[in-house]
Amino acid sequence: MFDLSWDAGCLHCSFWADNFNRIIVHLNHRDVTMIAVSRAPYSKLAAYRTRMGWDFKWVSSYDRDFNFDYQVSFKPEELAKKEAFFNFTTQDPHVSEREGVSVFYKDPAGRVFHTYSAYARGIDMLNVAYHYLDLVPKGRDEAGHDFPQFWVRRHDEYDE
Repeated sequence: MFDLSWDAGCLHCSFWADNFNRIIVHLNHRDVTMIAVSRAPYSKLAAYRTRMGWDFKWVSSYDRDFNFDYQVSFKPEELAKKEAFFNFTTQDPHVSEREGVSVFYKDPAGRVFHTYSAYARGIDMLNVAYHYLDLVPKGRDEAGHDFPQFWVRRHDEYDE
């Protein structure tokens, strides 16, 4: 969601974050904790979080391998070769940071298990805006464009 060199979070990931920002309280009451993890230093994350008006927990994996381990961050050599493991296959990741969701379970003994991951269009079910768009006559209206999310902007960047 946020590469070390970027000045703002990925606009597409920001679209997703807008969808889950207010549900955290409900998840917490079902013994679920939701945390966003990005590679940028925490100072960048905190400033962007304030700009976007988000209140969910967001941590930095700066100088750690977490995002690489779960195949959502890519090294310069992978980008140069246009070959990395993403969305359960080897492909061109296109950018240094991609979207993904992973689920973990901590058992009563304190052991942590990785139980689920989804990437790319596999995370669409987590985007409430898409659920509404899928109900309207025009749907997502993405056909005929080079990139399906051509229309997405950060919520404070749309023309009114």
